[in-house]
Amino acid sequence: MDQDNNTISEFIMLGFTTDPMMQKILFAVFLVVYTLTLLGNSSLIVLICNDSRLHTPMYFFIGNLSFLDLGLSSVYTPKILATCISEDKSISFAGCVAQFFFSAALDYTECYLLAAMAYDRYVAISKPLLYSQAMSLKLCVFFVAASYLGGFINSVIITKDTFALNFCSDNVIDDFFCDIPPLVKLACGKKESFQSVLFFLLTSNVIIPIVFILATYLFIIAIILRIRSTQGRLKAFSTCSSHLISVTLYYGSILYIYARPRSSYSLDRDKIVSTFYTVVFPMLNPLIYSLRNKDVKEALKKLLK
Repeated sequence: MDQDNNTISEFIMLGFTTDPMMQKILFAVFLVVYTLTLLGNSSLIVLICNDSRLHTPMYFFIGNLSFLDLGLSSVYTPKILATCISEDKSISFAGCVAQFFFSAALDYTECYLLAAMAYDRYVAISKPLLYSQAMSLKLCVFFVAASYLGGFINSVIITKDTFALNFCSDNVIDDFFCDIPPLVKLACGKKESFQSVLFFLLTSNVIIPIVFILATYLFIIAIILRIRSTQGRLKAFSTCSSHLISVTLYYGSILYIYARPRSSYSLDRDKIVSTFYTVVFPMLNPLIYSLRNKDVKEALKKLLK
């Protein structure tokens, strides 16, 4: 990345609206969502660390997912809140690079972690008696470390290529954060070569994990169908339902934003979808993994007592 290739020293965020009253309403909404995100994810991490019943591979991954969601939300929301109540809508070139890098790193890491969690669910259903031995702590730590390594390496690649683009003289980002579609829209020249890099990263970080997750769940469904009792089938499926919901919401949003042809981009519509997976989704994950979970409820009761 060489800032000398660009004449821009800062970007201007248009955000969602220029209406002062609507900005105040959005500030209140995002503040509530961010507060719930911090409380929900940090509480889930505390419960998993403090209760021995939650010291299992599944909760090890859920705790790391909550940590990622805390980081992802904190990359975006504070700047969104500042933009809503401040007349200064600018973000420095370096600040935009930093936001872009960490958001991409955490997003890609979460893609890999969700794939690792799918394998965890497969082992739990296919080898229930050997689950703890098969999913050893050493293996779980390896999966998490590999997820972070892959996420940050790919983030370095996409950040370097994105900010190597020539942004000419236009510095107005029609969005609430530094993201690929609005930044590419500002760039002039060399977009075709960038699209090939973007396609490679989309394949390695999104498509391959999705294919792996789908294949894993095909095996899981085959195992569940061999269970004779209806109650046994429902119990087996319930262990995967939270992960399935999480995967559908997260990957669905990302594919909608990044897997479409450029001609179909609509920044106004994309802002809403981006808001969901960057701000709302981190708030929903603790609810998805705890509302129907008896172990988490018991751990919460124990902690409150």
